[in-house]
Amino acid sequence: MKRTLVIGDIHGGFKALEQVFERGGITQDDKLIFLGDYVDGWSESSQIIRFLIELSEKQDCIFIKGNHDAWCEDWLSFGKSEDVWLSNGGKSTVKSYSDYDLKDLALHVEFFQSMKNYYVDENNRLFIHAGYSSMHGPEKEVYSSNYRWDRTLWETAVAMDKKLSKNSELYPKRLLLYKEIFIGHTPTLHLGSTVPVNKANIWNLDTGAAFTGALSVMDVDTKEFWQSDPLPVLYPEENGRNQIK
Repeated sequence: MKRTLVIGDIHGGFKALEQVFERGGITQDDKLIFLGDYVDGWSESSQIIRFLIELSEKQDCIFIKGNHDAWCEDWLSFGKSEDVWLSNGGKSTVKSYSDYDLKDLALHVEFFQSMKNYYVDENNRLFIHAGYSSMHGPEKEVYSSNYRWDRTLWETAVAMDKKLSKNSELYPKRLLLYKEIFIGHTPTLHLGSTVPVNKANIWNLDTGAAFTGALSVMDVDTKEFWQSDPLPVLYPEENGRNQIK
C-alpha cells in the first residue's frame, strides 16, 4: 500500500537520512514530502542534494524550501555568503561543495529553484517549512519569507488552551483552514521532546537533527514514525550547529 511520508529538517546529516529510509522501510512506492532545511549543520549537505535530485527521478517527491535552503541557493546562484548564514551551518555547506564542477552546481541551483513554498494535498493537509501569519492562509501571505521563517503559527498552537473548542470564537482562524498542518523549522527540543510533537492540528517534525536530536520521518495517515540515531552519534568528530537557534 502506498504511503505518504513526511520528513523533517535534515541539516546536512546524510547518514541520518539513510538510516530513516532503512528504518522506515521506504520504497519507491511511497510518496515523500520533505519539509526543508536539507543543508547547513553537518558535513554532507551537497551529498544530500545530489541524493534528492536522483531520488526525485525515481519516485513521487515534494520538496519544500526552508530558510537554510534559501541561503544556500543565494550562495550558489550569486556567491552571497552572509555572516549570519556562515555562522549557522553555512560553513559546512560551503566546504561540502569544494570539489563540485560548474555543471553539477548548475543542477543543484535548478533543484533549489524548483522547491515549493508549501504544498496542500488532496486531503487538505498543509506542508510548510515554518508557517504563515495571514488568517486567510499561505496563499494570501504578504511576506513570502514567512513560509520559511514564521514561528507564530507554532507558538499559537503551543500556547493554546487544550479545552478550546474549534467552535469557539477564540479558536485561531489560521488553524481552521486545514485538516492538519505539518511543519519543521522550530526544534521540538525547545519543548523538551526528541520526537515529533502535536499541538492543536499541527505536527512539528523538526526533532533537532541540526543539534543533539535525531531525524524523523512520519506516516501522515497513521502517525507512526521512525528516527535516526542522534546526529552527534553519527558525526562524532563534528559539532553540527552547536546551539539551538
